Amino acid sequence: MDLTVVSYVVYLLVSVALTVWVARTLSRNGRIFLSDVLRGNEKLADAVNHLLVVGFYLVNLGFVALYLSSDEPVASVRAVFEALSTKLGVVLLVLGVLHLGNVWVLNKIRRRGAMEREQVPPVEPQSWTPAPGLAK
Repeated sequence: MDLTVVSYVVYLLVSVALTVWVARTLSRNGRIFLSDVLRGNEKLADAVNHLLVVGFYLVNLGFVALYLSSDEPVASVRAVFEALSTKLGVVLLVLGVLHLGNVWVLNKIRRRGAMEREQVPPVEPQSWTPAPGLAK
């Protein structure tokens, strides 16, 4: 069997397994974060979580498929490992960047919501206090 094909098969198996594992981990642990961002709206948090997971799968699996081909033929077992390490390293970096991007955006949304909650007084004002020096 051609070693190039072997490297493709191993690359696809490992990349897809890593993508599934990261997506499940982010989905399971991100649900709590999304619930906080969305002020406890559990149904909306679940829906957004599901949409983020679907988008994550589409982007990452699309990248894995586009990055599959190799310009140079793989002629030895050493070359298989070198090709796999390069390709899997790039896939892991893309996974990390996508994750950090999601967390950054959601944190911005969470901070904006927290600032809006702080600007609203807890009770309605009952009267006005005149400014110092203007009292009669």
